[in-house]
Amino acid sequence: MLKKFFTAIGEYMILLGKSLQKPQKMRVFWKLFMREINDLGVNSFGLVIFTSIFVGAVVSIQMFNNFDASSFPIPPSFVGYATKAVLVLEFSPTIISLILAGKVGSYIASTIGTMRVSEQIDALDIMGVNSPNFLILPKILACMIFNPLLIAISIVFGIAGGYIAGILTGNWTTADYISGIQMYMPNLFVIYAFTKTTVFAFIIATVPSYFGYFVNGGSLEVGRASTQAVVWTMVFIIISELILTQLILS
Repeated sequence: MLKKFFTAIGEYMILLGKSLQKPQKMRVFWKLFMREINDLGVNSFGLVIFTSIFVGAVVSIQMFNNFDASSFPIPPSFVGYATKAVLVLEFSPTIISLILAGKVGSYIASTIGTMRVSEQIDALDIMGVNSPNFLILPKILACMIFNPLLIAISIVFGIAGGYIAGILTGNWTTADYISGIQMYMPNLFVIYAFTKTTVFAFIIATVPSYFGYFVNGGSLEVGRASTQAVVWTMVFIIISELILTQLILS
């Protein structure tokens, strides 16, 4: 088991080395990159916005209930600040990245895995094309560039969800909520959030690519590889979050 794990790590690192090389033809690479931006990023807008609005509303209501039940008087404006802090520190970068790991990761693994079992990757290798660079590098750059934008959108719509919850429930006023949003928050929190997002984006792009690239068999194995890719991507996201939290916030 341990030998198999270290073999997989070695294969993953070699695959990364081949992927992170200068593209052979920039015109072809640019077209692939723009296609990945659409497939991996733009197509995730709806899911990110829908999830963020409702979770922002839930977080704000929970914060209000916790403050209301406290034995110490806490101003209602802190609902807005607490909602913003939770979204920036944890929900948007981590939870949205885990959701994207399921959506984007399965897509990447199944796409590359299908190319492997249909021998399209072998055809690229025979033609002298660096297949890992051709297939994986556009996905890496697309995720690392576009995922921070998705997280920024998630934060904005999460805060908007809390605002809507306040209007619907009447538990806090609009002025209090906006005042809480405008409270000072350390810049380190924002740096931490987007550093995490970039690392998670790299994991989301590369781990499923590894599982798809080394598929053996037929369509059944492609499905299994997609499932394994999503599971291991989430595992590595959680582990990397622990490491980054210790390095940046400690």
